[in-house]
Amino acid sequence: MSAGRPLTKAERKAFNRAKHEQKIKQDLIAQHGNELGQFYYWLRVTNMRGTQTYHEGNPDFVREVALALHNVYSRHFG
Repeated sequence: MSAGRPLTKAERKAFNRAKHEQKIKQDLIAQHGNELGQFYYWLRVTNMRGTQTYHEGNPDFVREVALALHNVYSRHFG
């Protein structure tokens, strides 16, 4: 409930989705530890968002994420 009124269908759907994502994040952290769990969750969200933008015909997000991952890898291993 919010503001003393029942949630609308759209609000309820968003609320349930947020709770579901929060549970997935907590499960990943519990299973893999804080840093690795956070990283796996970030990869999951990035994968979903990248797939969405790619199907929309805009590969820029995928390029930006690939560049960011390359920069992190270079900073730590190169």
